[in-house]
Amino acid sequence: MNKPKIAVFGGGSWATAIVKMLSENLDEIGWYMRSSYAIEHIKRNKHNPNYISSVEFHSEQLKLTDDINEMVDYADYLIFAIPSAFLNEELKKLTVSLKGKIIFSAIKGIVPETGFIVGEHFFETFNIPFEDIGVITGPCHAEEVALERLSYLTIACKDEKKATFISEKLASRYIKTKVSDDIIGTEYAAMLKNIYAIAAGIAHGLGYGDNFQAVLMSNAIREMKRFIKKVHKMKRNINDSAYLGDLLVTGYSVFSRNRMFGNMIGKGYTVKSAMFEMSMVAEGYYATKSAYKIKEEKSTRTPILDTIYTILYKNKDPKIQFKKLTDLLD
Repeated sequence: MNKPKIAVFGGGSWATAIVKMLSENLDEIGWYMRSSYAIEHIKRNKHNPNYISSVEFHSEQLKLTDDINEMVDYADYLIFAIPSAFLNEELKKLTVSLKGKIIFSAIKGIVPETGFIVGEHFFETFNIPFEDIGVITGPCHAEEVALERLSYLTIACKDEKKATFISEKLASRYIKTKVSDDIIGTEYAAMLKNIYAIAAGIAHGLGYGDNFQAVLMSNAIREMKRFIKKVHKMKRNINDSAYLGDLLVTGYSVFSRNRMFGNMIGKGYTVKSAMFEMSMVAEGYYATKSAYKIKEEKSTRTPILDTIYTILYKNKDPKIQFKKLTDLLD
């Protein structure tokens, strides 16, 4: 029996980190990215020219292509690490079927066109059963994977065997993995923590200190718990690493793009200028609008999310909005 083949979809830092992790355990990895220039560069120079270029690959391990249909045909397990804002556009290129494929999402966001988290998007749009959908979440930054610093991943899937298979392929001396059956909860947590990281960044940009940041994160994990319970009620420990741990690393780390984006907003940058300056995608910006819409439908109390929404989408003054927020936290 042939061994299942794995392919990664995306050309950014997280996709690059996942390919690096898989390269520790696989002889061949499929890798789809849009940029033919990046593909040729990797073949010649053995590193991604655009993201965490310190990672060196053995090009003979990589099956590289800029044809998404070719890569879907090649692999049995498809790991998507394309920013959620661009996922739908990429999937429109599909002419081959996803039937029978096992989909794992390493995307921390909501698909804007449908308002679904990625797992739900594949279920609703492509009729992929939840048994064939999984999630890869942290706490884990791509930059620390590149440095081979000890990191932890949670792999969630309704089918434990599939989660275990992927967890074994990602595990190494510097990557520890665990499995979970909370597909929806872990994916919503991965989306929400980016919004709360923007809040942490804005607070820092406005000059709030560590004492306030501690209160902000304490309130954020409780807010996350209320939100996730409304959208998917099941027994879970919100203090597990997949929820609280991922929130903390994204809210505090210097590698966090969402915290960096928030910091710039707090210092007076407009959304457009902050995005241009970063030249990277802050998933939390897109997630805020979708999460706010869900919160209104589910009628749950989310003062931090509400504050970030008014700043990013209503163009309200961050200083005034955070002053109001301080009176709502405890």
